[in-house]
Amino acid sequence: MQLLGDRKWQRKIFSGGWVDGGGDTYASVEPATMRRLGEIGAATAADIGRAVQRASKAQPGWAATLYDRRAAVLRRAADLLEEHQEEVEDWVVREAGLPRYFAGALGAAEEFRQAAALASAPRGQVLPSSQPRLSFTRRIPVGVVGVIAPFNAPLFLAARALAPALALGNAVVLKPDPRTAVCGGVVFARVLEEASLPAGLLHVLPGGGDIGRELVTHPDIPVIAFTGSVAAGREVARLAAPLLKRLHLELGGNSALVVLEDADLEHAARVGSFGSFHNAGQVCMAASRHLVAARLVEEYTALLTERAEELKIGNPADGDVAYGPLIDEPARDKVHAIVHDSLTAGARLVTGGTYDGLFYQPTVLAEVPLKARAYQEEIFGPVAPVVAFADIDEAARLAAGTEYGLSLAILTTDVMKGLALAERVPVGMVHINDQTSTDEPIAPFGGMGVSGNGFRIGGQQANLDAFTELQWVTVNQEPGSYPF
Repeated sequence: MQLLGDRKWQRKIFSGGWVDGGGDTYASVEPATMRRLGEIGAATAADIGRAVQRASKAQPGWAATLYDRRAAVLRRAADLLEEHQEEVEDWVVREAGLPRYFAGALGAAEEFRQAAALASAPRGQVLPSSQPRLSFTRRIPVGVVGVIAPFNAPLFLAARALAPALALGNAVVLKPDPRTAVCGGVVFARVLEEASLPAGLLHVLPGGGDIGRELVTHPDIPVIAFTGSVAAGREVARLAAPLLKRLHLELGGNSALVVLEDADLEHAARVGSFGSFHNAGQVCMAASRHLVAARLVEEYTALLTERAEELKIGNPADGDVAYGPLIDEPARDKVHAIVHDSLTAGARLVTGGTYDGLFYQPTVLAEVPLKARAYQEEIFGPVAPVVAFADIDEAARLAAGTEYGLSLAILTTDVMKGLALAERVPVGMVHINDQTSTDEPIAPFGGMGVSGNGFRIGGQQANLDAFTELQWVTVNQEPGSYPF
């Protein structure tokens, strides 16, 4: 059996089955070759309304389903992702342009396994009371969760919200990025269809910003899990504010990789190369600023450049490559504009800075002014800006001197020095002697500043907070006495 081979999803949306969407269709295009892979239905505002109505009707029954039955559905979904790993990852490689090492089928499977365990997690406490009564808290599902997922890691970034939301008894309306609607949307519909998820609990509605707005402003969706850019996240927050919705915003980053004086430079260059160039830099946690001790900066830049120039760039469907194409022309043009503007501001181009189609060459910029766009902004491309620092105090100031606060990497042979430096930089995640981009299903994920609104995804406690409401309950044997 193939999950996607029968093409019953072609030109359809998933909402109470595979049905025609109210809009036209989106072409699924391979960015490496621009070949058309298929077509997926486009949702409309009316489709959102119908989906939420169906989801609201189906959700109470799912919430009342015994936890072991909910867990069994999610475990089966994980099994299917593993059984069809090659097929699923082929779609990710072709449609999203991801290298196979980053395709993420097994990571998504693990998200479902961890979610299955979440179904049986304790959900309350017995509280002491000054009254002769039973007092306790319990967690109840929020109802319908809206998930808006991005293109850059379409399997993993959708699964980390979709799976725990379902495990805890909610229904989900998923809006995948239309550029990756098959590998980031259809795959989940097919997997959960085969895993016997009851009808009406999952709706997959590809669409652009207009559909995102409908999802965010729908009064019967109390929680939105959004992963995307800071600008889009701010718009989501603006739209949701009048409705007082709970938002889980996982936004961009401008993460620093700090190379201290005692670091092993060969190791640092390997770490820095992967941190900036994996998946063509289209990673929110990418190493966006290489802060290097002044005594080491020349040698580090040379080693990083050497690694960059050795990287194999090409169509990830043709074999092992370091990375593939950027997702589309606007993304490529933005990266190139940031590089060009940074050179104009005074940065020195060491290597790269050119492209062929959507393939952008690994780029190293040296002597980057702090005012340059490559230093100030999230690049979301394969660009490594290098900046020198004089001492540990300047390293801390530079690392903390950004409106973002997602991830931090510190390379040093003195881990206590690394921990001390980390305390001075307000970020959600710190990795000592590793690069900035790492994730695990059991670990909380989140950022500070404009990188997001805290830890809302990952780990048992974060997922319980994200997708349930805490309710206080008291039980009296008989009515109490009152002053009137």
